[in-house]
Amino acid sequence: MSRRLELPISPEMEGVRVDTLLRRQLNLSGTVIRRIKWLEDGILVDGCRVNTRFCPRAGQVLSVRLSDPERRSGIVPVPGPLDIVYEDEDVLVLNKAPGVSVHPGPGHYNDTICNFILNYYDLSGVEGDVHPVHRLDRGTSGLMVVAKHPHAQEVLKGQLHTPEFSRVYLAVCHGIPQPEEGTVDAPIGPREGSLVEQMVRPDGKPARTHYRLIGENGGLGILRLELETGRTHQIRVHMAHLGHPLAGDFLYGREEPQVISRPALHSAQLRFRHPMTGEGLAFEVPPPGDMAALMGQTLTPDPGGNVRSSHG
Repeated sequence: MSRRLELPISPEMEGVRVDTLLRRQLNLSGTVIRRIKWLEDGILVDGCRVNTRFCPRAGQVLSVRLSDPERRSGIVPVPGPLDIVYEDEDVLVLNKAPGVSVHPGPGHYNDTICNFILNYYDLSGVEGDVHPVHRLDRGTSGLMVVAKHPHAQEVLKGQLHTPEFSRVYLAVCHGIPQPEEGTVDAPIGPREGSLVEQMVRPDGKPARTHYRLIGENGGLGILRLELETGRTHQIRVHMAHLGHPLAGDFLYGREEPQVISRPALHSAQLRFRHPMTGEGLAFEVPPPGDMAALMGQTLTPDPGGNVRSSHG
């Protein structure tokens, strides 16, 4: 099941080159056009293959292939659980379980979200490779969006760090930050001598995190956080920088298996514009049991909020 876009040629479009129509009418980038123009069924007019210089006539139908004809990622499909919150021909929104890596890497080559997605595609007849738009750390739970083809991925990545793409997290930290609401504006870069650890450093990349205390439970602060940038481990580094590391954060705080076996961080709300239709999509999921227990199981991401997905 491949994903294609069709464009009926109006009298105003007659005589315009295919590459111009793909850019102006279908908003395809030069990168995507270069990828599809070599495919046997990449660009068709009335079902016949054409090159990008071809000028269709009014009444004809220009059709382009968006889905991958082959998987270049090299990721192996492996059966595994996926909690799918939303799906259509272009995007997949998942509620990621804690402890599961998104991408294959050392020690985790066949038990990641990407492995599970490709197996799901095979079972569902979806043609394509896996195209994550953003990452969640292995220990982080909650919402993430995956594109089903390179064009959707490119459009969504273009929304990242703009008002069009919003990510709200819930976290549990040690102590109560003062002030209880604010913005951490502190550049982040790698810690020398470590392959994974990040730190606040003057020569790091700009990083801004907005936080607000929404509750307390036994000396722990319950926070709502929104990212303005998307640096590696940003929330974890910034909260440790404030002197309030996340509960269970073995890297920037302390390991606490008796409290929680992972950093207490959950991607609770996700909002973006659909890459093809421009429709606003918004999703919300509650934290899993380990974090809910730390939070006293009484809070939702917004007062009075319920688990929901909404469009508009």
